[in-house]
Amino acid sequence: MSNTELAMVMIVALLVMMSFRVPIALSMMACGAVGYGILAGPASVLNYMGSVPVSKFSSDDLAVVPLFILMGELATRAGITRELFRTCNTWIGELRGGLAMAAIAGCAAFGAICGSSLATASTMGKVALPEMKSHKYDGGLAAGALAAGGTLGILIPPSMVLIILSVLTEQNIAKMFLAAFVPGILAALGYMIAIAIYVRLHPAAGPAGEKTSWKQKFKSTKDVWHITTIFLIVLGGIYGGIFTPNEAAAVGVFLTAVLAFTHGKLRLGEFKDALIKTAISTAMIFFIVLGADLFSVFIAMSQLPSVGVEFILGAELSPYLVLTIMLISYLILGCFMDSLAMILLTIPIYFPVIAAMNFGIPEADLGIWFGVIALVVVEVGLITPPVGMNVFIIQSFDKDLSLTQCFKGVIPFLLSDFIRVVLMVMFPALTLTLVHLIG
Repeated sequence: MSNTELAMVMIVALLVMMSFRVPIALSMMACGAVGYGILAGPASVLNYMGSVPVSKFSSDDLAVVPLFILMGELATRAGITRELFRTCNTWIGELRGGLAMAAIAGCAAFGAICGSSLATASTMGKVALPEMKSHKYDGGLAAGALAAGGTLGILIPPSMVLIILSVLTEQNIAKMFLAAFVPGILAALGYMIAIAIYVRLHPAAGPAGEKTSWKQKFKSTKDVWHITTIFLIVLGGIYGGIFTPNEAAAVGVFLTAVLAFTHGKLRLGEFKDALIKTAISTAMIFFIVLGADLFSVFIAMSQLPSVGVEFILGAELSPYLVLTIMLISYLILGCFMDSLAMILLTIPIYFPVIAAMNFGIPEADLGIWFGVIALVVVEVGLITPPVGMNVFIIQSFDKDLSLTQCFKGVIPFLLSDFIRVVLMVMFPALTLTLVHLIG
């Protein structure tokens, strides 16, 4: 058996293990260790496990991960989602479908200091779903808006998955944040446009709310000044050269903790719970990163990426056809994998192929452009059947909603996502302009 054939066998074995619900970290570590051991010998695997984990997890690059996770945990407990939703509703709730649009805007704002899709969908869903139900909104539209809005949590910077992407593609974290900012705003606007079109076709699905005066609109912004301030200090500090990403994350944790203790009346027990959950999430992520790293080393040793590059270049396939196949594969993988696992598994295989093809994009920008597009498509997997974790979270808040109703409700938002991905592929400037202006 050739090295390439061995790599293909191990990839199939990995997918089979995951289909039997073996944890992704353990699956990648087992397949990577077996393949590595066959190619380099068992002693090499033991040497790897004895040295690489310490050096990798003591790196400053990954220190930012637990800090931003803790920031999100504290933000969730600060009780700010109600103020965010109320403020957004004051501004746009008077429109037809305005409550659903306010939920999208609230998710975008909360995602700016949370960085987790599931946490964004969960916290905003608890606040906004009962409100939309009381205003006689169509259940599918309400669930679809909240599930789609939750995906903004991993796209609007700062985002934990963006940080991992930066490490994998060896890109600057600050530049990756900048590159994701415009696609994140486009996502929020696209979702609002999808709601506007849907309620025009189905007026009863999203009735208009009460009109508010300009005085009421501006007065409502005082309830969210603290959130805006934290966001500006964290990201403004990074791009102003005041903080490194690690320092900015530490400052963000401190400010969010102050907010949670004063505004959200966070208790010491809840703070301890936030620390414990941060430790658990960090350990889980680092375990996945370690498994992915071992699997990636094996894949690199097998020369599978190089063989793939040679085959694709020899077949003279269009770069955009190859990119389309990769993006479709993310939708398929999304049926049984979470977003982080997909990124960690595929980037080491896909990125060398992308880097060898001519997209008319400078080599220094290629990793950023492809990374953000991949993240957007991975994000779509959070609302597509049969898994759609965000959809399951929203449905759990209202047992009157069926899963069929919820998945039908996300269809307009999936169409919006499709259009956004096409625009990002056709116009790389949407991703790269801010990087060139500020980065």
